[in-house]
Amino acid sequence: MRRKQEEMVESVDIPVERRRSIRFPLERTAQIRIFGRRAEEVFMGRTINISSSGILFTVDREVQPGRRAEIAVSWPVRLDNNCPLKLVARGRIVRTEPGKAALQIQQYEFRTMGSNSF
Repeated sequence: MRRKQEEMVESVDIPVERRRSIRFPLERTAQIRIFGRRAEEVFMGRTINISSSGILFTVDREVQPGRRAEIAVSWPVRLDNNCPLKLVARGRIVRTEPGKAALQIQQYEFRTMGSNSF
């Protein structure tokens, strides 16, 4: 009986996670700023998931991989249970697919949000 259980365990396919950081599902409002050579594009989107090294978010337009970008995310936890925060992350767009883009975080900081959230 024990041998049969071991065979069953060995036959189970477990997906291997290749990412360096664990992704957490986090759907929050975000302001995305894509930097170009001559101008910058600013638009709203929503985060899909986030890790310590990247953010996957929705887009309503084409975004080119390799572009520098900044994303400001309304953070779900308040400072001292009172003051709203936002996460501001900067980096490069590393991949895109229809309706989505991924930012590799190179630098980030938390900021307090004033009355004008973005």
